Amino acid sequence: MKFKRITVNPNQMGGVPCIRGLRIPVATVVGMVADGMTEEEILKTYPDLKREDIREALQYAAEAVRERELPLVMPR
Repeated sequence: MKFKRITVNPNQMGGVPCIRGLRIPVATVVGMVADGMTEEEILKTYPDLKREDIREALQYAAEAVRERELPLVMPR
């Protein structure tokens, strides 16, 4: 899947994936959703965002964790 709304620029925000070149990291948006914020609350907090940005951030995060196996239990 090609992401049109996610940008990675090594000269911006330390190269972390951001939304459309804005200084809003994908991880921030995904974290807000995980914390239970509604789309409306997120858009109010970041007026430069669009609903499509939130959806693509979630798709990007889902694809990122598909790329590797994550342990469900920490080894002892």
